[in-house]
Amino acid sequence: MPSIGVNGADIYYELRGTGPSVMFISGAAGDAGHFERVADLLADEFTVLTYDRRGNSRSVRPDGWETTSVAEQADDAAALLSGLGLAPAAVYGNSYGAIFALDLLLRRPGVVRCAVLHEPPMISVVDDPAAAQAGVAAAIQEGMAQGGPAGAVDRFFRLAAGDATWDRLPTDLRDRITSDGDTLVGMELGTFEAYRPDDSALAGITTPAHVLVSENSPGFFHEVAAWLAGRAGFEVVRTPGSHTPQFDHPDELARTIRPLLRVHT
Repeated sequence: MPSIGVNGADIYYELRGTGPSVMFISGAAGDAGHFERVADLLADEFTVLTYDRRGNSRSVRPDGWETTSVAEQADDAAALLSGLGLAPAAVYGNSYGAIFALDLLLRRPGVVRCAVLHEPPMISVVDDPAAAQAGVAAAIQEGMAQGGPAGAVDRFFRLAAGDATWDRLPTDLRDRITSDGDTLVGMELGTFEAYRPDDSALAGITTPAHVLVSENSPGFFHEVAAWLAGRAGFEVVRTPGSHTPQFDHPDELARTIRPLLRVHT
């Protein structure tokens, strides 16, 4: 399995295709397999990089790693791009991955050619944070009671993607995702949601970027998108599907983002 050492962690990665570089950053249970279908579709035009985030799936948890942060996750992505000679790249982030991509725009703009931020769960910017988090909190609590961290991941993805979509995923991918429960529940949930750059930093972003929102996602994601658009000037783009369109509408997602990745090559 290909891996590279970055920031004290061995990161598993996959490369497809040829052309301008595109990095995909996954959210909860950060597995490269989240984007397998979308990466295959875009590999006709781009060199597509997917990876397992630290402590998830095939990127083994580093010794002594007990806490994480938005900055650490973004620095991992930057080091991976630089280490593989792929910077500057177009960067697509889903959920938590969108928060990490935004941090790259702010702190590591040299590695980013353009960015697509799909539904960053920046709960601190919405009008009713408790309501926005209630569904996830209930799903995690129920899953933990039924099956511990693996059960919590199962319930989380059933909420985010829908039962039918989750059940259709390849068994090996579902097994890897559910194995990431200790990292998700023990370290990541509640760690990234409070991320809120100040208005002046957002207004200073010069790298081209878009905010992507799925048609069937909860309203607070649209609220976050509007907040970012108002402060950073990002264009808001819609795509079919749920919070995980890479699973339920991968072909449509690839068609939506292809021109956004291409225009800045």
